[in-house]
Amino acid sequence: MASPITLAIAVTANPQSTAKPALLSIRSVAKTFGRNVVLRNVSLEIAEGEFLTILGESGSGKTTLLRIVAGFETASSGELWMGTERLDHQPPYRRRVNTVFQSYALFPHLTVEDNVAYGLRVAKRPAAEVAERVAEALDKVKMTAHAKAKPSKISGGQQQRVALARALVNRPRLLLLDEPLSALDANLRRQMQVELKALQREVGIAFVFVTHDQEEAMVMSDRIALLRSGELEQVATPREIYSRPATAYVAQFIGHTNLLKGEVRGGVVHCAALAWPASLPDGPALFSLRPEHVRLGGTGTAGSGAVRVRGRVLHQAFHGATELIRVECADGLVLVMRTASGGGVQNEVEIEFSAADAVLVRESPERN
Repeated sequence: MASPITLAIAVTANPQSTAKPALLSIRSVAKTFGRNVVLRNVSLEIAEGEFLTILGESGSGKTTLLRIVAGFETASSGELWMGTERLDHQPPYRRRVNTVFQSYALFPHLTVEDNVAYGLRVAKRPAAEVAERVAEALDKVKMTAHAKAKPSKISGGQQQRVALARALVNRPRLLLLDEPLSALDANLRRQMQVELKALQREVGIAFVFVTHDQEEAMVMSDRIALLRSGELEQVATPREIYSRPATAYVAQFIGHTNLLKGEVRGGVVHCAALAWPASLPDGPALFSLRPEHVRLGGTGTAGSGAVRVRGRVLHQAFHGATELIRVECADGLVLVMRTASGGGVQNEVEIEFSAADAVLVRESPERN
């Protein structure tokens, strides 16, 4: 379903609580538009200095949640708290929250420095303070040399930096970013992912980043909150959400996976031609097995508890340094494995995996 994922380093141990004190508490927030339910009792805490990504497909409610935090939408029910202050009772201009939009929304007739200064001048801050804070913000995003340029004279990546500087100059406690990299080409987007993460570390404020791009979320985030049809499916570090998905939906949405539907009988899982021991009660069970955990037989990497099966290669897909290979086993079971490119896989192969790499997940029921 998704492209190969490069795992980010997990920095938060507990997916539902954070080592730092909570900056923002979202408590049972729901939102409906007429009969259309967009958010269903979402509860989430964002820590001071955290980079949290709200990830989800189109229509999952992620942008609506961001707009509720910013104050551009009103929740149908629930509460927002910033520390001891009830945030949802405050108008947008009184919240110490700033938003960077997908379109950047720069004023074309103003210079870079005037765009950044605009909010401070509207707030009637002293001229000396405005000049100092604008210079500081432009320096942080490395745009000082372009201070006198108009937005039309700078690149898309530079415009994005100006939009960030305009938000940061107001010294918010929380910065909201609504898919700000989506308009950039692939190479620039990857570069800006690294720069944006580095900038967030430097300024030390919390970022809430909205995207539908799984790889982007994995690379940049301290934690990921995966939304599905207006509900949180899982909140966890990138490493945990990839290696220990809670549900079948999470396993399929984040990277590639093999979903194995089995039956546990007497401490043994039976799935088509496969069988392996498991300390689980008798009954149906569903497992996620990542392609990189499926290997060619005889490598010895799966250990003494290896599950082995023979199969026929159906398809090989080139992904640069790796290839995804679809293997049809007995009883029609198809497994996808990831191998190094150029491995010279034959038509008939023996493949294996460790039973420990088959992760138990919950079924994902349909949602309206």
